[in-house]
This record gives sequence, structure tokens and C-alpha cells, in this order.
Amino acid sequence: MTVTTDDAYTSRDLRTAATADIAPDVSTSDVPAARYHTVIEPPGRWISLNLREVWRYRDLLSMLVWRDFSSRYRQSLLGVGWAIVRPVFSVVVFTVIFGTVAKLPSDGIPYPLFSFAAMMPWLYFSQALASATNSLVGGSALVTKVYFPRLILPFSSVISGLVDFAIQLALLLPLMYWYGVAPTWTILLVPLFVLQCMIVAMAAGLWLTALNVKYRDFGHLVPFVTQIWMYLSPIVYSSSLIPERWRPVYSLNPLVGVIDGFRWAMLGQGQPDWTMLAVSFSVVMAMFISGLYYFRRVEQTFADII
Repeated sequence: MTVTTDDAYTSRDLRTAATADIAPDVSTSDVPAARYHTVIEPPGRWISLNLREVWRYRDLLSMLVWRDFSSRYRQSLLGVGWAIVRPVFSVVVFTVIFGTVAKLPSDGIPYPLFSFAAMMPWLYFSQALASATNSLVGGSALVTKVYFPRLILPFSSVISGLVDFAIQLALLLPLMYWYGVAPTWTILLVPLFVLQCMIVAMAAGLWLTALNVKYRDFGHLVPFVTQIWMYLSPIVYSSSLIPERWRPVYSLNPLVGVIDGFRWAMLGQGQPDWTMLAVSFSVVMAMFISGLYYFRRVEQTFADII
């Protein structure tokens, strides 16, 4: 049964109207489900994030997450083994150069463990940022042909990297046992810092992927920026080396709070600077919220200029 009306009904109103004229002796279970109508309205002065729409497309999101993960290691000899090879070789190089030759302090933690705990969130962030930046351009075939919330593309790029992160976490635990570092209660806070790392990657990714649609220079700029960003983050050195008067400025780097917090939560050593963590978290949330609004503002033009 089709209902024609000039009024704006909710889905419940439409179902009631569709079944109101049914004879009393007919069970409503025998009547086909009422058709719901989607009312498309012009946006108001304030941009609505409408994140519930992303949840309604969660099946598509899960498929894209699996696609991103499987395509990353397709036709690869090592497969997911690359999730282990990359951080291990990086830690070996860092240990020789910065731990043995430069003798940088590691807050009383064995340097291989010190650097590996920092490499995990960094590798996840750098990979998620690169994937998210190219997500709209790489998914142009979908963007120009069918409708779906465009936020799903950068979201799937960020979520798919968690599989590699979990594999590396499974390697960090036996490494802690090898060096005699037992986990403490702080390990319960690890999910909070992982979530913060996801938000940082998503915040930067939303800005860059939206800009990359119009200006492809950003796709070429990201590898250069991430290389500099790594040395501006406390990966091969401790944040305690930063002079105290410069720490508020240094903590404007949103990854400072992520790396210091994750290292402390996993290893239980090296009490973090809570002021720096608070500043980093504030910067993260400002980047994320502004990135969401900017993305929503320009997403209606993606299909035309991509």
C-alpha cells in the first residue's frame, strides 16, 4: 500500500497511516511491510554531522575495512608478516644509532623496549594517515556512482590499521617478558590511548583527504610531513629531554600525549607529564571536531571535482 501525503511524517506515522484502513478481521502480520519514505531537506545554517547515518551504513563500513586490510597484503610473500618486520627493523636501527652510538636516555627502560613501545602508535598513525588521505581519491569510482556517507571511506582506512596494531601488540608482550618488565595496572588504560591515536589519525585524515580531492599536492605532501613529524615526536628520545619552558609548545604536537601515554600505560614506567597530555588531548579534539565540520561542509562537491 502506498501512502501519499503532503505532511512530513516520521517512519512510525507512515506505518500507522498505511495500516489504518485495514479491515478488522485481517491480521496486520499478513500485510506487506509499509514503505518508509526518506525526506530530503535543505541544510540549515548550522551543518549537521549526522553521524547516525554512518551507523546505518555499518555493513558497508565493515566490507571496506576488510577490503583495505586484505588488499594491503595481497600477493605478498610475507603477508601480515610485514606488520612485524617493519617495527622490528626500525627498532634495531634506532637501538644501534640512538641507543648505542648517541646514548640517548630511555627513562630507565631498555632502549629496544623503549623505542618499540613508541613505534607501535607511530606506525599505526602514519599508515592510517596515508590511507585516509587517499581514501576519497582512491574510491572515486564509488563516490561518483552511488550515494553513501563519504565519512565511511576515511573511517575504514583508520579502522583497518588496528589489525596490524594488534599483531604488534602480541609481539610487545613477550618482549616485555624478555627484558623483565612486568605489566602493571596502567595496562588497563591502553585502549584509551589507542582510541586517542585513532582520533588523531582521523582528525588529520579528514582535513587532508578533503583537501586532496581538490588539490592533489596534499597526497604528495603527506610522506614528507610524516617523516618530519616522526622526529618531532618522542619516539627515539624521551620527552624529558625537552626543556621545561618549551614543553607546553612541544605538547601542541597531538602525538606527544599519545606516545608518552601509551608507553607509560604498557611499561608502567616513566611517569608522563599530565599537563602535556592534557594539552595534546585538547589539540586532538579541536582537530577532530573541526575536521568533521569541514568535511561535512565540502563533501557535497566531491563527486563533481574528483
